[in-house]
Amino acid sequence: MSTAQIVVTLLGIGAVAWINWYFFLAEAPEVAAAAGVDGPQRARIEVKGGYSPAVVRVRAGRPVRLEFYRDETSGCTEEVVLPDFGIRTFLPPYRTTPVEFTPVRAGSYEFTCGMGMVRGRVIAEAPAADGGERP
Repeated sequence: MSTAQIVVTLLGIGAVAWINWYFFLAEAPEVAAAAGVDGPQRARIEVKGGYSPAVVRVRAGRPVRLEFYRDETSGCTEEVVLPDFGIRTFLPPYRTTPVEFTPVRAGSYEFTCGMGMVRGRVIAEAPAADGGERP
């Protein structure tokens, strides 16, 4: 094997490792949804090569409104899918599209693009025992 072949092989292995880290292992920015008194908990998510923030913390048992702003025309992100809630919604470019649901139980709920490559997560936390907000 020549030096050039070894270099190309190592670059290919590095590219595969980076892609796997980026899509499956990288820590995503996280935000807590703004809690309305009577209305839904809200969070704005920018869609541009990924979701930002990619993790949204909410309280279980209360309505949630995620407002997706798609700041690109990439075909991969033209849909958002929340399989646990049976939601599949088209996201027009350069517009905000609300998606509403209620996580009845505490848990982690994934959302993805229509192709399943771009991922985010809603973490629904149980209300505090005293009914107050968790830190």
